[in-house]
Amino acid sequence: MVDFGGWSMPVQYSGIIDEHNAVRSNLGIFDISHMGQFFAEGPGALAWLNGLLTNNVERLAVGECQYTFLLNDGGGVIDDLIVYRIGEENYLLVVNAGKIDEDFAWMKSHLAPGVDFQNRSADFAGLAVQGPRSAQLFDAFFQGKYSRPARNEILRAVIDDETYFIARTGYTGEDGFEVFCVANRAVKSWNDILRKGAEFDIKPCGLGARDTLRLEMCYPLNGSDLLPDTTPIEAGLSIFVDLQKPNFIGKDALTKQRQEGVKRRLVPFKMTETCPPPRSHYAVYKGDKKIAETTSGTLSPTLKVGIGMAYIPTEFARINEQIEIEIRGRRFPATIEKKPLHRAGTASN
Repeated sequence: MVDFGGWSMPVQYSGIIDEHNAVRSNLGIFDISHMGQFFAEGPGALAWLNGLLTNNVERLAVGECQYTFLLNDGGGVIDDLIVYRIGEENYLLVVNAGKIDEDFAWMKSHLAPGVDFQNRSADFAGLAVQGPRSAQLFDAFFQGKYSRPARNEILRAVIDDETYFIARTGYTGEDGFEVFCVANRAVKSWNDILRKGAEFDIKPCGLGARDTLRLEMCYPLNGSDLLPDTTPIEAGLSIFVDLQKPNFIGKDALTKQRQEGVKRRLVPFKMTETCPPPRSHYAVYKGDKKIAETTSGTLSPTLKVGIGMAYIPTEFARINEQIEIEIRGRRFPATIEKKPLHRAGTASN
């Protein structure tokens, strides 16, 4: 157990590699109760959110969601989050645990008329069921009572007179569902899913596997790969930024950056020989010159090599570019790769 965003969280249950492989080839469940839940509703909610977030909230139909960013005035990332449209004028925002207070204060300071905005993070628990057999588990669990939502959709379900939000989203690259319920239903819901999931050999999974899974997919981690002095464009996530919509906080900085070009890019790399696993804040070299530091790194259980990400100067941020990572006082060769490092659904059993 470790401290994570003020929560005591499990690093592993049966082992990081075992849990990782379970999600890639079968089924796993994560406790994500540390994530924050904000609710925004009212006639002004849509316009207000669109002025704060980079993606275009107007594109969401009821029951749909999108990945997006909350930026500071300079275009740097405060947080990356998912916004769900759960009603005509009702929105659920799921934010990172370590950013709950900061996000809420920033958004509250820019609150517009006609918006009721609440931080209900303490009221909700969250569970993530991930893996190729997650749809089978959903069908077995509900036995036809609810149709499973499509990718990036959210369902409102009622279980024992309590409201659950079940979204077809995740942070592993595999198919899966994220389930949000009232906090006092957390333990029962966890046990119910594990009990039904036993038919599919489900395994509980901790933070360790969550990190290796997301890094194989090149999904960024806030606080490591995304920071207040990094922008979504530098991070290669422009697809989640709509510069055509009316003004949003940080738009001017991103527009200028798009016009002038970026000086660095967040790229994935793969170690090319046997070495200790790379971690964050390891020096990156090109020849004899230090050009960057790693933002994330691990040993990939699927690829069985060291992998990671780093903000590399644009002139070197090319696929197949040769670099070196300094690990424990020695430099080891690596190559810059194309995203993602692993294609979901291709792991061998």
